[in-house]
Amino acid sequence: MRIRIVDAFTDRAFRGNQAGVCLLPAGPWPQEAWMRRLAAELNLAETAYARPSEDEAADWDLRWFTPGAEVAMCGHATLATAHALHEDGLAGGPVRFGTLSGVLVTSVGPDGLITMDFPASPATPLTPPAGLVDALGVTPVGVFDTGALGDILVELPDAAAVHDLTPDLRGLTALSAADASVPGGRPGERCVIVTAPAAPGADHDFVSRVFCPAVGVPEDPVTGSAHTALGPFWGARFGGDELVGLQASPRSGLVRVEVRGSRVLLHGYAVTVLDGTLTPAAQPTGFAHAAGFAQSTGFAQSTGFAQDAGSEAAAAGVTA
Repeated sequence: MRIRIVDAFTDRAFRGNQAGVCLLPAGPWPQEAWMRRLAAELNLAETAYARPSEDEAADWDLRWFTPGAEVAMCGHATLATAHALHEDGLAGGPVRFGTLSGVLVTSVGPDGLITMDFPASPATPLTPPAGLVDALGVTPVGVFDTGALGDILVELPDAAAVHDLTPDLRGLTALSAADASVPGGRPGERCVIVTAPAAPGADHDFVSRVFCPAVGVPEDPVTGSAHTALGPFWGARFGGDELVGLQASPRSGLVRVEVRGSRVLLHGYAVTVLDGTLTPAAQPTGFAHAAGFAQSTGFAQSTGFAQDAGSEAAAAGVTA
């Protein structure tokens, strides 16, 4: 079984946000426990699993797992998956992904720029949950709910406050676990987005950082889904529909955002930094291998993957 690590929202290796990408054959999903374990083994912010869809409304089904849980939305791993499909010649035009958040559409331009069409996540004022200010260690300008996205958006006074922030991650985890009213999600899975206007003269419009310790991601390097809230939020403030956001994590990344009513377009590049196969010991038990899938895409001819998959299936006692 093939697995890739892709750096998303960057055109250079070792920047942006890492995602594991596993393209699966048509048919049932592997066991959920196995998908969680592989995501934990890779220990990236998210690992994406995609399979050809049987739903007429979608081309591929897509699921995302952090090292700790399955999540309902992930922008950078969607971008990484679109990049992987394009690499393999499986994305000749727009690709429709069937997900827990509905159908998400991506397309790849001639220069490799990937565009994702996501639902907007309008932010509405929220009374700061108990413990939030203490966990952040700074007094916010405002606190907002992001609706179905399920995250808390916190506006800080300036870009320096975002860059310098050192939150109490245990406090944020406790805050998330105590919140039993996460819209569109489950208790204990809420992230905290901190944001502020960019410094004067910057090449971007706003800065952000995203903390998700409750799902095993202390700080997410670059978060596409967060920009479905950040785009409309800052677009309304600045009076514009096209913005550039800098996510100021140590890896950092720029996200180009277009707000189009109830939809948000996110633009970014991606780079594959690792491409390999899982050993027989790591294969999901009882799961039909991707030998036929590899042959049908031509990948087997270029890499010998089908032969490897067949031998791995035999070793695992699985009929391919």
